[in-house]
Order: sequence, then structure tokens, then C-alpha cells
Amino acid sequence: MQLYKWKEGAIMAGLINIGFGNVVNTNKIVTIINPDSAPAKRIVQRAKDSERIVDATQGRRTKSIILTDSEHVILSALQPETLAGRFQNKEM
Repeated sequence: MQLYKWKEGAIMAGLINIGFGNVVNTNKIVTIINPDSAPAKRIVQRAKDSERIVDATQGRRTKSIILTDSEHVILSALQPETLAGRFQNKEM
């Protein structure tokens, strides 16, 4: 596994491409969920209200929501299954 130096003292064990050249530290991901349920929509709205949202969809439809350990919410235009596959490939 390749290590990346991010900030002074912080090390990332891996990055996952979430679409359009955007990457997320795999150590920070708590879960990846489908955006179609009412609870998921509430999570997104609360993140917008608290300015903890990152929109990585490039204007396309949100197909997955990534929740991080820092309570940030990341929107992606890729399917949760696609992201999960990339995540699993990173761990090997």
C-alpha cells in the first residue's frame, strides 16, 4: 500500500477516485449510501445547512453519498457499488 503525505504529521494510506478527478482519503470514509431515501436526503440537507458538504458531481445527478469521520458529506455522481469496488481494490 502506498502512503501519501498530506499535511505536516498527517498520512493517508490510500485515495479513492470518486469521479471527475476528485479523490477521498479511504481512512476517512465511514459509509457510502444511496441518495434516494428520505433519511439520506435529510443528511444532505443538514450538511448543507452546517456547511459540511462537498459536491463532487460536476453538476450531474447525485448517485452516492459518502459520509466521513469528520461529519463531512461528499456527493458523487458514481454508483455506490462502483465506489465500493474501487475501495475494495485499494485495500488489496
